[in-house]
Amino acid sequence: PLFHKGRELFGLWQVRDAHQKIPRLLVVEGYMDVIALHQYGITQAVATLGTATTSDHAELLFRNSADVYFCFDGDRAGRQAAWRAVESVLPRMRDGRQAWFLFVPDGEDPDSLIRKEGLDGFEQRLRQAMPLSEFFFAETGKDVNLSSIDGKARLAERARPLIGQIPDGAFRDLMYAELERLSGARTVAAAAPGGAQTGSSAGRSARPAQRSLVRTAVALLVQTPSLAAEIEPPWTFSELRQPGIPLLVELIRLCRERPALTTGALLEHFAGREEANALNKLATMDLLVDGEQGRADFLGAIGQLDVQTSQQRLDDLIARQIEGRLSEAERDELRQLMASKPAHRRKQ
Repeated sequence: PLFHKGRELFGLWQVRDAHQKIPRLLVVEGYMDVIALHQYGITQAVATLGTATTSDHAELLFRNSADVYFCFDGDRAGRQAAWRAVESVLPRMRDGRQAWFLFVPDGEDPDSLIRKEGLDGFEQRLRQAMPLSEFFFAETGKDVNLSSIDGKARLAERARPLIGQIPDGAFRDLMYAELERLSGARTVAAAAPGGAQTGSSAGRSARPAQRSLVRTAVALLVQTPSLAAEIEPPWTFSELRQPGIPLLVELIRLCRERPALTTGALLEHFAGREEANALNKLATMDLLVDGEQGRADFLGAIGQLDVQTSQQRLDDLIARQIEGRLSEAERDELRQLMASKPAHRRKQ
């Protein structure tokens, strides 16, 4: 079929036509909702045409805008549809992307609501929409007594594998931190997409939830400076727009320039700088790895950061393509990125 509801969004072409850069996208269920919203001035509305929000929908939404609003009925079916959207969105919530959830009153839909309240009224509702994080914990915390140990454990077991699907970065770190605040579970393992370690099965291989890839790489490097010799420049990840990347690059350069550098000498080098306190803590962190496993973890973290950098560049080029600002060289680069998997340089 020319239009596949599970992969396409009704109205997206019109949104692209109306905006050089799409400031946000509003996802509704029916095409009449899209038409009414556009008529009243909300020209960023698209529809799934009654189907659940799929992973293809989520990918398409975030490729066009970093801010996505989902609008559903406030009844049980609407909240179930919203939760399916959450499940599709979580694996795509890289830093910089945001999602909100708006539930319309009983008996209303976006079409009737904007006709009744007008543009200003509907915009006010959008400003009061529930952030993804808030809706996530409201749903995972349903029927859970957080005043009991059993209830806190249940929340942790529900939320942990879902948060583990979020790409590594500040948003995932903060979601784990909020789960720890709510449940008190200090051993919330940062599960890799596709599964979570729980209970005794995690053993000594468990990793602290709040340690991002950058933090992992920095901690391993501080404790074993010789790891810097394992990766050859140029370093793809140095272009990644993430906190801590400049420090990681500086550490690698320092350790490569001074091959005999010890942890103590490295910490002394940073004495008096704002990073000193954090580096001192990382130097004493129990990473639960040593030797070859530490090397593998370091190279693995660097490799994943390289992948994120390539994805960041791909997203940038796609955004420029949507805006019609791609040069011929950038078109070639985009085709190459789409056709190949990113690789990172390792010392052979």
